[in-house]
Amino acid sequence: MSIVFICGSHPRHAFIARQLATTGILKSVIVEQRECFNPQPPLGVDKALKEIFIHHFTQRDRIEHEFFGEVDWPNVPIHHIQLNKLNSEQVHTLLTQSSPDLLITYGCHMLTEATLGCVSGERWNCHGGLSPQYRGAITHFWPSYMLEPQMTGMTVHDLTQKLDAGDVVHQCVADMVSGDTLHQVASRAVLKLGEELPQVIVKLIKCGSLVKQAQRNNGTLWLASKWQPEHLRLIYETYQDKIVDLYLDKKISQKQPTLYRQIL
Repeated sequence: MSIVFICGSHPRHAFIARQLATTGILKSVIVEQRECFNPQPPLGVDKALKEIFIHHFTQRDRIEHEFFGEVDWPNVPIHHIQLNKLNSEQVHTLLTQSSPDLLITYGCHMLTEATLGCVSGERWNCHGGLSPQYRGAITHFWPSYMLEPQMTGMTVHDLTQKLDAGDVVHQCVADMVSGDTLHQVASRAVLKLGEELPQVIVKLIKCGSLVKQAQRNNGTLWLASKWQPEHLRLIYETYQDKIVDLYLDKKISQKQPTLYRQIL
């Protein structure tokens, strides 16, 4: 059995690549060059919000490197591409020649039907959010904004042409640790996936196939266009980025996520 991994270029993506390499069957990695990790504040925001915006993204950069280190790829063939080449003949050729039994994506843009058609085996996506409640974009931000940080998690699901809508393979959530900020709890969700995904793959190898769960249609699709810099005020001004502590102190909702899992 062999794996090809298509991912973004940030530290968390390289971390998952290294974790996949521990299975011994990672054949190659295709890396889509992602956007700058520290964007500039949009024009027109006031001074206070500009400072919050800069703080938010500076902390994301610092904490991601703190949790996952520098971008360090495993010792397998690494192919770097730009977004406009993601669904190109170059990638089609790489996939066809590799002929992986399992294609995994994380942090790249959507693959076309033609690209998916180059792989006849299992095709999974690692989504940074619990589907279907948190499908779409920026889905490690919204749980804290909605005052339910315990819903910060990851979903592995079948790759389809519908955004984050394929059958669920496996889910996990971040550990709740006192003192954690929004970016720390998000990083813990990725750490959990890195711990558990190789175990799910071992089960796939042992069993030959996995029982999956169809996604319900009553979740929420969080579009990137829904996010505005003003949303940061609730995190940093109203709650001083202490929403995990509010949960641990039982001052906000204690609703527990319902997870679909392959391992205990």
